[in-house]
Parts: sequence; C-alpha cells; structure tokens
Amino acid sequence: MTEQVLAIDVGGTKIAAALVDDEGRIGRETVQPTPESADADAVFAGLEAAVRELLEPGATTGPLRVGIGSAGPIDEPAGTVSPVNIGAWRGFPIVPRTRAVIKELTGTEPLVGLAGDGHCFALGEHWLGAGRDLDSIIGVVVSTGVGGGAVLRDRLVGGLTGNAVHLGHITVDAWGGRCVCGGYGCVELYARGPGMVAAARQAGWTGGDDARALTESARSGDPTAISVIDRGMRALAAGLATTATELDIPTVVLGGGVAKAGEVIFEPLRRHLRDFAVLPYVTGLEVRPAVLDNAGLLGAAALAFTLTPTSTR
Repeated sequence: MTEQVLAIDVGGTKIAAALVDDEGRIGRETVQPTPESADADAVFAGLEAAVRELLEPGATTGPLRVGIGSAGPIDEPAGTVSPVNIGAWRGFPIVPRTRAVIKELTGTEPLVGLAGDGHCFALGEHWLGAGRDLDSIIGVVVSTGVGGGAVLRDRLVGGLTGNAVHLGHITVDAWGGRCVCGGYGCVELYARGPGMVAAARQAGWTGGDDARALTESARSGDPTAISVIDRGMRALAAGLATTATELDIPTVVLGGGVAKAGEVIFEPLRRHLRDFAVLPYVTGLEVRPAVLDNAGLLGAAALAFTLTPTSTR
C-alpha cells in the first residue's frame, strides 16, 4: 500500500490539512478557518480539529510522518512558531502539541517536521510544480507579504533555526523607510501588494483598494500604477539577485497573489534583474511562474517524506 503522510499548512486565515501519497496525490483533505482569538489554545483548536477530522483512531499501523508549514518566524529545533499574522502564538509549541494529538489518535509516536511557509512553497514547486525538472530553485511568494525558501541539490536550505532565505527582509535601500520587521528598506516594504497599493494611492491613484485593481490599472496603461509596480519589481529584483548570487542558484519560481497578474509583474521584474544579476553565474537568472495552487500544502507533504527517526527532535 502506498504510504500517506499528513500535511498541514497553517496561515493567518485558514488551516489546511491533507493526507498525501508519495506521488503527490491528495486523499482526504480539510480546511478550517484559523480561529480569531488572543488565546493560543483556542487558535490551536482549529489545527486540532483538522487533524481529528482526517485521522481515524487506531487507523495507522506505524509511525505517521507529518509535515507542518507555518508562517514565521519559526524555531525548528524547538518546534515552536511565532507567526506575524497569528498574534496569539509567540513561541507556541506547535510540534509537541500536534504530536500529542496524533499520538492520542493513532497510539504511536508520529514523526513531525516543521518548516516556514515560504520553505514549503519552494519544496512543493520543486517536487511537483514549476521546478520539478531542476535540483535547485529559489521559491518566492509575493502577496500581502514577501516570503521565500530555497532547495539546493534536492535539499531544503533551512538554516540553523529554520529561517534561512528570508528574502522579504533583505535590505535593498539602507536609507529607506522602517519595515514592520524593524529593519529599513526591506524588499517587502516596496514589493508586497498592500505596500504597492499604498504607494499608488499616495501618488494619486484612485483605481481601487487592492493589488488586483492596481495590476489591472497598469495593464490598462495607467502611468501611476505602472510606475509603482515598476518600483516594487525593481526592489524585488534586487532581493532576488542578491539571494541567487549568495546561494548560486540560477532559477526562481515566483508565486503568490501578486505574481498571478502575469506579465505586468514579470516584465519589469525580468528587466530590472539585468541590473542586479551581474556576476557570470547568475547573468541568466531565470524567473518562472509558479504552477501549483497548493504548493505550501504539498511542500509540507514533501517535508514529511524526508523524515526519519534520527531527523526529528
């Protein structure tokens, strides 16, 4: 029988979970709204409900492998998370708590792995998506924020705490404004959807309230929308080129809500990359659009399949 792992994708608005086999086929799946609560246990109740919906007591015959993707920062060695979009969780022990629920249901100690949501996006696109023909990619999500991760020679680049390739918070303007992370002039400050919308409205644009409206205006030729997106994509290009240069990885897979706008985003991004990706091994830096709608969930499954008794804490 084909092995199934449990994949969990935790976000600020929803918690998705699914049983996934080793070819990426999704079996049972559930989506729960992320509880809006200042109480950490109340928020975890949403994750627990998803797990209990999928797992039948005593149904597994051996240790279940589980991959959890979460917004960060995370502390992978400790198994804790402090997502910026879930205020109730600061140093929350998501791995121990999830392990305890699954052990209660299955009667065996599961193997549980934790990675950031940007890392899971990269793993998913590398396994089954736009990077499936490559052994190394940088994955980037541009939406309400800018997140990232990388796979190098078929292995996730996690770092010591699980927060490597935090691309949205690379400084691209040392004299820039203060970012929500506390730094200055970060990629996210300029390239995230709400940031570009705010900049456009400050410049007099009145075409709407979200990034979709902004990209539609740019597609229709609105000069303010075009200018703001161009500035945002120049900042993103600087961050991507820096990351590609440091990791020596020549392919980027770009996803997220903003990236779905197509060439109105990709054309200025690729054009500006020529100014920053200048060393010989990255002059051909390629940017591919993501192809998976559930890369984070599938990436969590890919993480689970790598787990062994010696790889978990």
